[in-house]
Amino acid sequence: MSITKEVKASDATAQKMFSKGTLVEVSSDDDGFEGAWFGATIVKAVGKDKFLVQYQSLRTDDDSGFLREEFDTLHIRPCPPETLVVDRFSLFEEVDALYNDGWWVGVISKVLGGSKYLVYFRDTDEEIEFKHSDLRPHQDWIDGKWIMASQALMKLLYL
Repeated sequence: MSITKEVKASDATAQKMFSKGTLVEVSSDDDGFEGAWFGATIVKAVGKDKFLVQYQSLRTDDDSGFLREEFDTLHIRPCPPETLVVDRFSLFEEVDALYNDGWWVGVISKVLGGSKYLVYFRDTDEEIEFKHSDLRPHQDWIDGKWIMASQALMKLLYL
């Protein structure tokens, strides 16, 4: 079960937070992309609560450059802060896994040798092997702050 809370930034806050050149992450509601976050750069504001972004890794169909797309503020967040380097992830720990050019939320289902892990993805019912370097601790963007996954759950449970 996934618990999410959407927070809409005010116009002034969004314009300030998402100014031209800012590195962000964006998400899509398109089939097959739900729940993933992709690195992008703000190109410009294109109206109230909307921004044109350029992906950092997704390319155009003809491979002539990086894909550009418009997003509203509900689908844009700042890049998560660097966390302390994690030596090792634990069984059942919630992580973001770098897969198909985006960060996907999963759970460590098995700790393997050689700094590798099996990660289970609830939405697709898949289990995939990842190197430690392709994982990061999962964090949620709630009320304009980054919160570690366990803290976010506790905050939502005690609202």
